[in-house]
Amino acid sequence: MTAVASLFDLKGRTALITGGSSGLGLQIAEALGTQGARVVISARKADALQSAQAHLAGLGVDASWIAADNAVEDDVERLANEAMERLGKVDILVNNAGATWGATTVDHPLTAWDKVMNLNVRSIFLLTQKIGRLSMLPNRFGRVINLASIAGLKGNGPKAQPTIAYNTSKGAIVNFTRALAGEWGPHGVTVNAIAPGFFPSKMTRGTIEKVGVEKLSERAPLQRIGDDDDLKGAALLFASDAGKHITGQILAVDGGLTAV
Repeated sequence: MTAVASLFDLKGRTALITGGSSGLGLQIAEALGTQGARVVISARKADALQSAQAHLAGLGVDASWIAADNAVEDDVERLANEAMERLGKVDILVNNAGATWGATTVDHPLTAWDKVMNLNVRSIFLLTQKIGRLSMLPNRFGRVINLASIAGLKGNGPKAQPTIAYNTSKGAIVNFTRALAGEWGPHGVTVNAIAPGFFPSKMTRGTIEKVGVEKLSERAPLQRIGDDDDLKGAALLFASDAGKHITGQILAVDGGLTAV
């Protein structure tokens, strides 16, 4: 029988985390890195990545960074190649980078639709395809963790900000996760998704300032929004041997919001 604590040990594992300079991505980098994984974080801005690396180093995490815009195909290619050069392999891929756009469907600009779809869906396909080809499938081991959203599990109420492209993109990630889990399972790769509810982040800052934390909290059975630790357990479960028999699953971390 394996000791429970050792099931969550990530020593010897490597992880690539997109959107890792702040918010949910940095929270996940903290979780995986403090459990022993060597981590590469990626985002667009070098200065934010440097600050995040310093923060992680203060926690004892072996972390480096690569600046890349995942909306640009050549950057995705470069990110995958550089991550492989640094790490030698990528055991854990966390697809976290994303964007949103608030507009009614009739007024939604096509350029904004394309921006959201390119970053939230197309880039995840491209990076996952590349890492699968270079590392996970040849090594017959991998953990893919996609950041979906409860917006991909339902629509928005009539009083909420309309985000048709974002909801659609996250719904696509839900079924991307399931389809890839079926395809890559026989190769030793698990594919799961976390669907957060409201968490403080750059993406949600405007909504939180407009609506207020108290009002947002009222909607959830737990009467709170997410904090800086609430994604760590789910990410660690999916990344570690504790979750080796879990694949194709979508875990809502939302204070119970989707249960009512």
